[in-house]
Formats: sequence, C-alpha cells, structure tokens
Amino acid sequence: MFTGLIECTGTVGRTGSVLQIRAEKDLLLSVGESIAVNGSCLTVVKTDRKDIFFDVSPETFNRIVTPAPGMKVNLERSMSADGRFHGHFVTGHVDAVGSVTQVKRTSRFSEVSVSFPKEHSLLLVEKGSITVSGISLTVASLRRDSFLVAVIPETLLSTTAGEWKPGYRVNLEFDIIGKYVTQAAQAAQSNRSLREYLEKYESGRS
Repeated sequence: MFTGLIECTGTVGRTGSVLQIRAEKDLLLSVGESIAVNGSCLTVVKTDRKDIFFDVSPETFNRIVTPAPGMKVNLERSMSADGRFHGHFVTGHVDAVGSVTQVKRTSRFSEVSVSFPKEHSLLLVEKGSITVSGISLTVASLRRDSFLVAVIPETLLSTTAGEWKPGYRVNLEFDIIGKYVTQAAQAAQSNRSLREYLEKYESGRS
C-alpha cells in the first residue's frame, strides 16, 4: 500500500524484463521490498545504494507507460504500518494510461488537464482522489473523458509533474474505494434485474 506522496525521483537506465533505475538518493532498500515506480508497484530484486533493479512482467508493461532509458520516474516506498497517512489509498496497480492535454501556469501553480479512457468515468468525482504517475492529486473539475488537477509548487519541483506538457503520457490509478462502490452498485443492479426477470417468468408460468 502507498499514499501517493513521492519520496524522490529516479532515472531509468536499463530496460526490458529487468528494469534498472538510479534514484536521486539512497532509499536504504532491501531485496523484496515494494516500490511504486510512476505509480506501478514493483518488487526490488537487487539494490546497490542508489541503483535499484526490478523484474517486470509483460502484463505490467502492457498496462503502464513503457519506461525508456533516460526517463525520469517518481519513486515511493510502501507505507509502514505505523506511518502517517498523508495522501490517499494507493495500491500501485495501474488502471489505465492517460495523456496530458493542457498545462496552464497560474502564478506558481499549474492547472493540468489529463485525458483518460471514458469507460472509467464512473470512478472519478470532483474533489475526489486520483493517482497520476504515482502522485496523489485532487480532481478539481471533471469532464466525460478528462479531468483537471491543480499542482502545487512543491510537487512541481520534487516530481515529474514539472515536466508535464501536452502529449505527455501518464499512469492512472483510480480511487480503490470508488472501484469497490461502483462494482457493488453494478452487482446490485444486475441482481435486481435478474430478480425482476425471474419474477416475471414465474408469474407467466402460473
């Protein structure tokens, strides 16, 4: 489990089934620990101070923005049980890839519009949480296939958000609470429809 508060950034080195990233600082990691890399939960298989190595499955590569050598990524260690919860519940399981469509600077802040696959529209609400490349952000406004977030100066300086521009692709994880609620509501609707069908069927037989 993660919170969406980035600890530092890193730079992609080696790519492929084994991914190597050089972090900006030594995160004091051990083999077997979970790290969110641009919001995708990966397991450390080797570490040498700032250099971190991960095994990455084809399934993971199919769901995320493909890392490329020299690419800057956000890094967050998994949350300890006695830690303070600063962001929101982030699982590290990427739901979709989105794209930055507009960046507007307002004073020291940035207003960023991000497109997303419209089949996920039920999982977003205004003032709700969204994870963008591992960063916990708040949805300021919402359209059918895009949302707007306001990014504070600290986030712009300490994460990849400072590099975002139109066309920049990002990993998206929608709020897990919203996913459970949506699934439960859909199941309830499906069950109600089934009950109504069976009741009509039984009444037709009598």
